[in-house]
Amino acid sequence: MLRSLLSIGSSVGTGAPRPEPKPAMLLVIQADAYDWPALLKGKCLADGRTIRVVQAGWDDIGVHAATYSASGVSVEVFRWAKSASRPDVDFPFGGRFPFSFSPDFVLVRNEVKTANFDGKSRLNGLLFGGVPAMNSLQSILLFCERPAVQGELHRLQRQLGQDAFPVIPQHFASSSRILMYGYTFPAVVKVGSAHAGVGKMSDFRSVLAMMPDEHCFVEPFISSSSDIRIQKIGNNYRAFRRVGLSSDWKTNTCTSLCEEVPCSERWRLWADKAAQMFGGLDILTVDAIIEESSKKEYILEVNGTSSGLHPDFADEDNLIICDMLLEKMNVALCPLNC
Repeated sequence: MLRSLLSIGSSVGTGAPRPEPKPAMLLVIQADAYDWPALLKGKCLADGRTIRVVQAGWDDIGVHAATYSASGVSVEVFRWAKSASRPDVDFPFGGRFPFSFSPDFVLVRNEVKTANFDGKSRLNGLLFGGVPAMNSLQSILLFCERPAVQGELHRLQRQLGQDAFPVIPQHFASSSRILMYGYTFPAVVKVGSAHAGVGKMSDFRSVLAMMPDEHCFVEPFISSSSDIRIQKIGNNYRAFRRVGLSSDWKTNTCTSLCEEVPCSERWRLWADKAAQMFGGLDILTVDAIIEESSKKEYILEVNGTSSGLHPDFADEDNLIICDMLLEKMNVALCPLNC
């Protein structure tokens, strides 16, 4: 008996090999660009766990969750993002599709809603399951609704003053049937919560009648010399000036020239205040326009976690996102090691 106890104690003392900790599973929702498995290759959490990246688009996943199940949230992946490296041979699912897994963390880099697709049901599933994310899933849900975002911008304007935070004047109507706008003309109508120049008109008569239950915004048409984008990723700032080259009033949907410019303290203030929206934003951009005649600046909108990157700086900015992502994952998944 004594010999067996000594034998057991000896094996423990020699430091018998321990099983490898289970990798942390990261879901990156981005189907249009970048290779996140490659960007995060070799990265580990503070507790030593490796990170396995699953990259797919909103329309390439399904989500279900159960409060009585040990797995909690399960994401079914139908297709791998085309821009992402294929899974390694030792990947748990062997590269076969579809497959299901439980994400420990989520990074969202694509819009949830577009003109042709609405992924809010997937987002709501992740919210129901309480999966931590960057930006927060709660903020991403609110960014699906333009009235919520614009309402926050106007609240900040009331707090800071119009000179410090000059949001463009806007009129909201819950449907075309009750739209009564008489501020200034010409005007721009923005229908629904579409992005990237979709759903915007400078001249209309019966178009809104085709969408009787869709909300809309109306704002003065500003003849602009250029527009500005202020980008904030963590504590890193960039500013870009875009000048249209095709005489189209929507410079984000036509030929234009975009260049980096120094980010002034005034613009940093805009980004810092916008970063406080909806409990805090890690990734955001503020879009503004400069009136041609007066040179006045008007803030148009704020974009959240799906904000695109300038091609000339994407590699550097993605590395910044990676570093910030690791910090957020460490706080959420291994707080005792932070």
